[in-house]
Amino acid sequence: MTEKQHLEQQLWNIANTLRGKMGADDFRDYILGFIFYKYLSEKMHTYGDKILQPDGRLFADLDENTPEGQKYLAAIKEEALDKLGYFLKPSELFSEMARRGNGDGRHKFILDDLTKVLNSIAQSTMGTDSEEDFDHLFEDLDLTSAKLGKTENAKNELIVKVLVHLEQIDFRLEDSESDVLGDAYEYLIGQFASGAGKKAGEFYTPQQVSMILAKIVTSGKDKLKSVYDPTCGSGSLLLRVAKEVKEVGGFYGQESNPSTYNLCRMNMIMHNVHYRKFDIKNDDTLEHPQHLDQRFEAIVANPPFSADWSASPLFMSDDRFASYGKLAPKSKADFAFVQHMVHQLADNGTMAVVLPHGVLFRGAAEGHIRKYLIEERNSLDAVIGLPANIFYGTSIPTCILVLKKQRQQADNILFIDASQSFDKATNQNFLRPADIDKIVTAYRERKSEAKYSYVANLDEVRDNDYNLNIPRYVDTFEEEEAVDLQAVSQELKYLDRELQETDAAIADYCQQLKINAPF
Repeated sequence: MTEKQHLEQQLWNIANTLRGKMGADDFRDYILGFIFYKYLSEKMHTYGDKILQPDGRLFADLDENTPEGQKYLAAIKEEALDKLGYFLKPSELFSEMARRGNGDGRHKFILDDLTKVLNSIAQSTMGTDSEEDFDHLFEDLDLTSAKLGKTENAKNELIVKVLVHLEQIDFRLEDSESDVLGDAYEYLIGQFASGAGKKAGEFYTPQQVSMILAKIVTSGKDKLKSVYDPTCGSGSLLLRVAKEVKEVGGFYGQESNPSTYNLCRMNMIMHNVHYRKFDIKNDDTLEHPQHLDQRFEAIVANPPFSADWSASPLFMSDDRFASYGKLAPKSKADFAFVQHMVHQLADNGTMAVVLPHGVLFRGAAEGHIRKYLIEERNSLDAVIGLPANIFYGTSIPTCILVLKKQRQQADNILFIDASQSFDKATNQNFLRPADIDKIVTAYRERKSEAKYSYVANLDEVRDNDYNLNIPRYVDTFEEEEAVDLQAVSQELKYLDRELQETDAAIADYCQQLKINAPF
């Protein structure tokens, strides 16, 4: 077992401490909230020790009640707010809370103090550049909730167990190359998504799909000025893009669910994205977009499939939708998200979005928008069909649409049928590394391959009345083997002979036993 697998196993064991006490969504919020508190605490501890090193002192040993200790802490706080974006005192460190919780009877009751510490983290940022990034970050970590127990003692005992378990885990923050905590954090989000079903599936994109989107939007680039996700969920897609390039100038996203919005901000910080380099907003992207004046070099998204939206006539004067002449249906916002993303895309940018297959062929307003994207904007670069049952909470087949404002191959559209390239798990299908590589290679090389990919010129798409259903372009028909009728005839004769011999043997046995034959 690797160190990463060992850590994941320990974290899952901690989750089991809360299992049965509450639903998957709730214990996800508690576990991840405490992991984040531990991360902030250890980072503060390490940073404080680094500043105090020339003086031969340790951060945890500073006395907050002496003038000297207060002087040191004031200086450290000023630097920490600029470098880390927040500040914790030695008495507020995770290790101190865990020690007190696991100590003698006088110190075991820590719920009130812990609540104050979590509030103090946000309060330390007030009036600074990082205030918005830490505001209400721990609001889902309700230590007064009845879900934790019927009595104060029961709640306290449960929280202490979690803190003590977590305190035993080494997150190895001193290793600059290590991202054990961030990886384990993603692992937990994934595990809770698979346990929570459709609700979780709305914000968590499986890593295999994230990888495809990330590799597509970074093709031919080693740096990105910006990456944006209009339905960013827990931020996994944004962070996946960063793994494909040397540098990302800024991370931008919007998320309507407050709890998931908090997860995304935590996830950014825990993956060492500086608070000045990310801008995540909490609001409905279609109804109240927060980044309209900006354009992004890379855009990735896994919007909620066929979601409802207002489709208000007022949107016909919105720059995102006005030129199309029609709005996406009220009960299917899929193309509204596409239109929004195209509007936010930089001229040199690439966007990749996961959508249900219906967007490829549904008519009426969606057919009109599809035709406009192809004929008037010529933005559609590729259509990629994915296997069914690879997303949490839905078994429907999905596709990836790739769009650009300035396409290099402006006279054709690439179609890839990867729907049959997968492996099966217990309840889920999944893409193997070879499946992912094949999709990305096919996209980058842009070649036709029998029964897998096809480069269709725009005339072919017009002839199909802008229907993008993949089987219209990628022929996956398998010819049946020719039947040798002569061989079948011989086989039937052989079976008939065998049957006669068997009947004769049965009749002989019946005669010896002096009973009637069954025929």
